[in-house]
Amino acid sequence: MATKSSKGPSMIETFQEFKETKNIDRTTLVSVLEESFRNVIAKMFGSDENFDVIVNPDKGDFEIHRNRIVVPDGEVKDENKEISLTEAQKIEPDYEVGEEVSEEVEFQKFGRRAILNLRQTLASKILELEHDSLYQKYKDKVGQIVSAEVYQMWKREVLLIDDEGNELHLPKQEQIPADNYRKGETVRAIVKEVQNENNNPRIILSRTSNLFLERLIEAEVPEIQDGLITIRRIARMPGERAKIAVESYDDRIDPVGACVGVKGSRVHGIVREMCNENIDVINFTSNTSLFIQRALSPAKVTSITLNPEEHKAEVYLQPEEVSLAIGKGGLNIKLASMLTEYTIDVFRVVNEGEADEDIYLDEFADEIDQWIIDSIKAIGLDTAKAVLNAPREMLIEKADLEEETVDHVLEVLKAEFE
Repeated sequence: MATKSSKGPSMIETFQEFKETKNIDRTTLVSVLEESFRNVIAKMFGSDENFDVIVNPDKGDFEIHRNRIVVPDGEVKDENKEISLTEAQKIEPDYEVGEEVSEEVEFQKFGRRAILNLRQTLASKILELEHDSLYQKYKDKVGQIVSAEVYQMWKREVLLIDDEGNELHLPKQEQIPADNYRKGETVRAIVKEVQNENNNPRIILSRTSNLFLERLIEAEVPEIQDGLITIRRIARMPGERAKIAVESYDDRIDPVGACVGVKGSRVHGIVREMCNENIDVINFTSNTSLFIQRALSPAKVTSITLNPEEHKAEVYLQPEEVSLAIGKGGLNIKLASMLTEYTIDVFRVVNEGEADEDIYLDEFADEIDQWIIDSIKAIGLDTAKAVLNAPREMLIEKADLEEETVDHVLEVLKAEFE
């Protein structure tokens, strides 16, 4: 009796586990359970052809019937498929030779090994199905925003759990630098990709993707949902600043105003979600020169020279506008370049009277190292005034010089004209 009871509960547990399996439809579950039973039966008897397996996962039970042909006593060749007349008549007295006997078999009587075998087969098949289901579910959600709860935080990533208990991964490089996570809080992110190595889905989320910002704006602006406004381009430095180019298909609608909202009402929530990332919304235009001018806002551009083949633009501004165009840490000009897909070089406008005489850089070789002069000339600046009219940040970044070196060069050149 002790042996039976120890096997009994394990079968009940087996069914309880798989009855509660999530994300798998009933038809698939029934077929997997039946297939698993048949695999075990085939291993034990060499064949499962003469067995009927009936599974009812809703109730958590099952029935197995073995069908055997009645043969005369002493002529049984295959005990799995044949039964002697005497044995058959013990089940039902009126059985005759040639008839089929169907009797219910208790799976527990197959022994502990069969039960363990069944559990392992079921476990691996259910896991495979769950992985397939999870992969398909999130494959269809790539590019969409999902909400999940912070479960664990590590140095390189944050582990989140969705409302069905699935694990989602938010790597460090996909987090906004100012993000601060606490266990149990809900985080929104976009599904960036679903990896599926060895049928083991790994769902990668992102908060730094341009698409995340795009989806947030779409959710806030009904005109975008209605197809009246479209987002043409986005440039982002996550957590710091973003520029968005929008276009309207209806002349009566101001796309910038619609996206920003009254007193910024529509972008306030997005800015908070993005850790106070400043959002500039501008009107898109296919006129490249005008688009670059808008992208450099709030700076006012005096004139632009385009080189479409090389995707380069030389932008000339009044001296007081230069710092606005470049922005803090060069952020404004970087985003404008990303948005317009043009390399933008900024120059100060030289007013009459300032351009009396100029001096070639090579003439300063006694005060400035030749390699420094060559580095500056390599970015197209050959004369002292050209360097003085160029933004300091451009000299540092484009000529790849240290700040102290640039400041020394500017001092030497300024002194020449004072």
